[in-house]
Amino acid sequence: MTNDSDSVHRLIRGLGLVAAISVIIGNVIGTGVFLKARVMTCNVGEPFWVIMAWVAAGVLSLAGALTYAELTAMKPEAGGPYVFLRDSYGKISSFLFGWMQMFIARTGAQAGVAVVFAIALNDYLGGALKTSLFATTIFGYPYEITTLQIISLMVIVIFTTLNCLSVSLSGQIATFLTFVKIGLVLFVGLGAFLFVTGGGLENFSLAATGGTCEGVASSVTFGSPDYSFFAGFAAAMLGALWGYDGWDNLSYVAGEVKDPNRNIPVAIIGSVLLIILLYVFAHIAYYFVLDPTAIASVSKDSSVAMSVVSRFFSTDIAGVATGAAVAIFTVGLMLSSLGTLHTSILSASRIPYAMAKDGMMFPFFERLSVNHVPINGVLFQGVWAGILALSGSFDTLTDYAIFGSWIFYGLVTSSIFMFRRKYPDAHRPYRAWGYPVVPVLFLLVTAWLLVNTMITSPESSFIGIGLIILGLPVYFYLNYKGGKSPEVADDDKG
Repeated sequence: MTNDSDSVHRLIRGLGLVAAISVIIGNVIGTGVFLKARVMTCNVGEPFWVIMAWVAAGVLSLAGALTYAELTAMKPEAGGPYVFLRDSYGKISSFLFGWMQMFIARTGAQAGVAVVFAIALNDYLGGALKTSLFATTIFGYPYEITTLQIISLMVIVIFTTLNCLSVSLSGQIATFLTFVKIGLVLFVGLGAFLFVTGGGLENFSLAATGGTCEGVASSVTFGSPDYSFFAGFAAAMLGALWGYDGWDNLSYVAGEVKDPNRNIPVAIIGSVLLIILLYVFAHIAYYFVLDPTAIASVSKDSSVAMSVVSRFFSTDIAGVATGAAVAIFTVGLMLSSLGTLHTSILSASRIPYAMAKDGMMFPFFERLSVNHVPINGVLFQGVWAGILALSGSFDTLTDYAIFGSWIFYGLVTSSIFMFRRKYPDAHRPYRAWGYPVVPVLFLLVTAWLLVNTMITSPESSFIGIGLIILGLPVYFYLNYKGGKSPEVADDDKG
């Protein structure tokens, strides 16, 4: 029998299928679909190859999603990938994964998204918000706090507070903001065909010749003397993968999904398929309105989507209607960034909770609120993300974390082979389609990405590894203090 005290230490399954889908889509669709077309056009030159890069990256993400669906349905517990690594490769690998997510990857991304919101709001108001509040020099480096950083901090505070209330409410907010994201993509895509005159399919037969390609390296710029198509397509695909990042988001809150055996596989696979369709549709719309050279010449401080929206109604009632379309897109983009922040806070806060249950993180992270929310994990990452937003260092940290993230993507995906061998008779509500070919292909492409990154960006790669290794002293301290033996708790079973 479960008493009231036990119930306080139990996560509740408050996320239905729609909310589960929203946790994924709300985290994946951010700014990539609106920003990356420019760089990718510079990388491969022709619309066909840009769209193929999005399809290829989507298929790779789907291959990972198919594998994660089996793992998550088999072990629907809080912390997802942390649990998979713990039960396949042991505590050190799972601890270092959790360490990186808590201190670098997730909190750095949350800080970045909050700052993007503040910048977009400032742009929308004509730059009226930005004011310098404090400026100094620290160890010879200039440091400044502006009102934009304060706004980003307040946004983090607001959404951290919302995530402290209840998982059901968090799911409802995620659902609303996800519909905003989908609506924004459809607004840009459908508007390109309905509200723009002068567009045409002939743009798909052109190439980006003479585009400015601001900030794009010549080695991966179409038409440059040292350009190779293989390197260009690889760069374009990496950009697209950034746009798909977050497809594993549901696995972190699997312990709070209703009917996990059915809803988890449907949500993971269905979400990735829907996102592929939305991304491809949006890019077809971009090239219908703008030729490749025009897209390659968009400023790096703007977006292709904004350039498309600014052409809505351009030959009719120009000023008012076009201004309204731009305002709708800008507000939608701000809401989209808030949706990414919200779902990231929701999912990432379950990592320290799962670690603390194993004795692999400080015990206060195991505490749940009266609403069954891992409140200390939510509050910690809110504080740390706020510090990163004020420090201005989040961009550098997340650049370093990308390499480490793909190491763990590979390790988590490979754990499916460990589980199939160690637990052949375990209950698997969903079995990965295409096993073993699909996960093997995912691992091969992941290995290629890691090797390519080490060759092209050795400094970022090794600093990323170094930041992960910094967690080892903490691991040995906690292990020396005596942690719990990792096990599947009864309250985390389906």
